[in-house]
Amino acid sequence: MTVPDTIDHARMFRPPVNRTMRVLDRPYFNTVFPIAAAKVRDWQKISGLKTRLRKEMLELERRKQVESVSEAPGELSKVILLKPEITPSDESTWSPTISDLVKSQDISIVPFDLELDYNYWQYQDIMSSVLPEAIKDDYPNSFSIVGHVVHLNLRDEHQPHKYLIASVLLDKVTGARAVINKIDEVGSTNIFRTFNYELLAGVDDLSVEVYEDDCYFKFDYSKVYWNQRLNTEHKRMVNNFLPGEAICDVMAGVGPFAVPAGKKRCWVMANDLNPDSYRSLRYAVKRNKVTDFVEAYNEDGSDFIRSSTRKLLSEEVKATITKRTPRSLRDSSDFRGVEQKVLVRPKTFAHYVLNLPASAINFLPSFIGLYKGQEHLFAPETKTKLPLVHVYCFNTKDDDTNAVEGRICKGISDRLAFEMKPGDGETEGQVSIWDVRDVAPSKRMFCATFRLPTMVAFNAR
Repeated sequence: MTVPDTIDHARMFRPPVNRTMRVLDRPYFNTVFPIAAAKVRDWQKISGLKTRLRKEMLELERRKQVESVSEAPGELSKVILLKPEITPSDESTWSPTISDLVKSQDISIVPFDLELDYNYWQYQDIMSSVLPEAIKDDYPNSFSIVGHVVHLNLRDEHQPHKYLIASVLLDKVTGARAVINKIDEVGSTNIFRTFNYELLAGVDDLSVEVYEDDCYFKFDYSKVYWNQRLNTEHKRMVNNFLPGEAICDVMAGVGPFAVPAGKKRCWVMANDLNPDSYRSLRYAVKRNKVTDFVEAYNEDGSDFIRSSTRKLLSEEVKATITKRTPRSLRDSSDFRGVEQKVLVRPKTFAHYVLNLPASAINFLPSFIGLYKGQEHLFAPETKTKLPLVHVYCFNTKDDDTNAVEGRICKGISDRLAFEMKPGDGETEGQVSIWDVRDVAPSKRMFCATFRLPTMVAFNAR
């Protein structure tokens, strides 16, 4: 017999099906699959036997191929699990390798009960066995994990099964202690982008701890905005910042832009209108040891754009950076002990970040005349450029990229009273538009970046 290599053994070992289950019954999934095993005579030969039986061995994820079997009190045997096509009592199912090893008495082929239970199967396995036939392959697989909270946004067809789904997720998601379902749109009930939720499983405790970009954040997920799916976008934006630059983070949340930027030794003024976000932001600044570079504020965004610009211009701020000589050089002639470097905060921002996609574009009028009377700061000899503005927004999903960019630029133009067109984001009057992510079937999130036009900044019309 030649053992076929194309059989999908994972599909043969499926959990039992119960499409009427509404409350999770874990013991229901205890299942025994009768298979064959190669009982090893000399345990010291197991490694070599596994090599010879590599085509005949059972390959099942999360399951060992060698098992210990108790035949009598104090007596153990080692067996190598074999593919289900092999039958102990039917030698016609044995490969030539198996026949040779049996003949040499290195192994004997014996029955083996392969026991699989609820703990073995993964979330998707259980879901495909308990959900109705029509949706068994369309189980909820798009969920966020924020600290110990699993955050679902269930569709209508999943609502009758929400407690069953949540119970399985609570078991299967490592570290999960609560499973919640969003029951309204983010920001639909208040201006702070929070949402109402229902607890489906676990403890009603949404005070979470999150690590992102080597930074630690702690916040109450029910009171502040946090989107785990924006991790990549946070990194992309922070990569635009250079050490020593000043950053104005107008809608900072708990600090996913501001804190990593502070770690790069960027000077950041970070603001959020939500008092809970402000408190969590202050905590993150202190906990991540960036107090020398990041200041937290709790103001209206429009006011903050102007007040932070004035504050940056009027205040002299310095930070002393201490650099210690590596231990490997301390006993050498190159040892210089401790070096200190004084950094001075710039007088103008290099970047303004407006991350409130539902309405950030409405804050753009605050930039009109922002630097009026300060034209000398940007004179050619200073080599200081007018700041880049990064404004996040939503727009309709459209296969016509030009149409999307045109709509975004028109929105910006209307608020700035200055014509803006798609382009490189550096040339005056041009906007670079970055496609961030899908947020709904017909809606996407974008980041529009442009250098503040001279006519807008100085209001020289």
